[in-house]
Amino acid sequence: MNQTVTKASAVISPLGDSALVITFGDSIQYDIHKQIKTCKDSIELNPFPGFVECVPAFTNLTIFYNPPEVVAAVGKKQKKEFVSPFEVVSSIIQSKLENEQTEKELNHRTVSIPVCYGGEYGPDLEYVARHHNITPEEVISIHSEGEYLAYMIGFAPGFPFLGGLSEKIATPRRPSPRTSIPAGSVGIAGMQTGVYPISTPGGWQLIGQTPIKLFLPEQNPPSLLQAGDIVKFKPISKEEYQELQAKEGEK
Repeated sequence: MNQTVTKASAVISPLGDSALVITFGDSIQYDIHKQIKTCKDSIELNPFPGFVECVPAFTNLTIFYNPPEVVAAVGKKQKKEFVSPFEVVSSIIQSKLENEQTEKELNHRTVSIPVCYGGEYGPDLEYVARHHNITPEEVISIHSEGEYLAYMIGFAPGFPFLGGLSEKIATPRRPSPRTSIPAGSVGIAGMQTGVYPISTPGGWQLIGQTPIKLFLPEQNPPSLLQAGDIVKFKPISKEEYQELQAKEGEK
């Protein structure tokens, strides 16, 4: 498999015949996220011929492209020797990486998400509290006082993987996943927290639920949250939850 190592120590590898993956590291950390976000923004701001989309993850960025359009663009430049679409796109990406200025600060959008914690909305809240020998109220306080970076959107449409959870409430996944989790459920898994946008199976510890819709198929983009967003959770009462839920249902 052909690979390209850039000056920025990123590795570019082919993914099938119409995509490539840029790997920036092997751990979840802000500096790697910053490189991914900077590269993604640069490509989307000045797309190359044949570009389709970028998909960011924890440590890499996948770039999809249309091979015939890539080859056609090369042909217009009257390039004599044959080069594969991967080589063309890889060269473009390598040039971008070598000229990027990652010392710039990222601009993060902040999104506030209301959450009703515990009870029927957070059946695992008391377990998380017992696991750390603290009260459910302390779990709520620690969770809602944090600021969380959305490193990636995945698993299910609109599902945000949020980093920045306090070690004080970091809790392993459930030994047996639930077969169905209500949309809007807020959970904890290890050092991450997240929100289930749709009803799916899942093994995260559920501590609350939001009435806000995160998956919006009628909109573009169809996800309320995007990689790079900062998320803050706001505790609300059961009555406030029901009021917001009614408003969301009217939209």
